[in-house]
This record gives sequence, C-alpha cells and structure tokens, in this order.
Amino acid sequence: MALGKADPELAGVRVADGPEVTGDSNPDWLIVGFDGDPSGDFEAAESASEYSGLSTRLEEQWQITVAAIANRGDTEIVAARKRAYEIGGCVVAWLRASPNLGLRELEAGVGAMRLVQDQTEQGASARLLITVSGRGFI
Repeated sequence: MALGKADPELAGVRVADGPEVTGDSNPDWLIVGFDGDPSGDFEAAESASEYSGLSTRLEEQWQITVAAIANRGDTEIVAARKRAYEIGGCVVAWLRASPNLGLRELEAGVGAMRLVQDQTEQGASARLLITVSGRGFI
C-alpha cells in the first residue's frame, strides 16, 4: 500500500486495501487483496505454514491477489489493456527492486498474471490480476 501511494507513476490511480465502497469515479485502481470483481467471491489471499529447521522456525508460503484496473468511457479496449499493464508494471518493478520488501526474512515475486477485459455500456475495462507469491520465516 505504501509503495503504491508513494509511486509517482501511479499519480491519479486509486490505491486500495481490499474492496471499498466509494462514490469515487476514478477510472484507474490498484487494489491489494481483491480481484476487483464485485460479483465474485472476494478471495484475497491464501497461505500455508509448516515447521522447518528441526521445528524451531515456521515457514509461511503465501499468495496475495492484486488487481490493476483501468476503466474507460469509450470502447478503446487496447488503451484500457495498456493502462492496466502500466499500473501492474509498478507492482512488478517494486518486487524486482526489493524482493524482500524491506523485511529480512521475506521473499516475494510475481507468481502469475491474468487479464480480464470487457466492453459494457460504460466503456472498455481491463483488469490485470497479479498473484504476488512469497514466503517468510517466523
């Protein structure tokens, strides 16, 4: 969240932690912990833990859904798709620059990406769904 709000590349992009109820008409969003589908199942993250190091440490493996969303008031799906990839590209760049996100016992990266696009009466929209995967030790 902090990286998204501080990144000048995301000026004008609404950065949110999970689903929000808002009257904000911002067309571009970066949502951590939500796939951006209000009719979906609202799955945000998944984790699994197991002991390692002769049961002295706990290793947690996790995946978090991040949605980069671009909505347009026209039918230019190529422009919507391009903008969604620009927004999502920031997440990729952060993880490449600092895979531990400043935490000593963490490593993270982009595990997968999926693109969902649509044309509605409100215009073209593109949602780039990014699975951020990682592991940490406790």
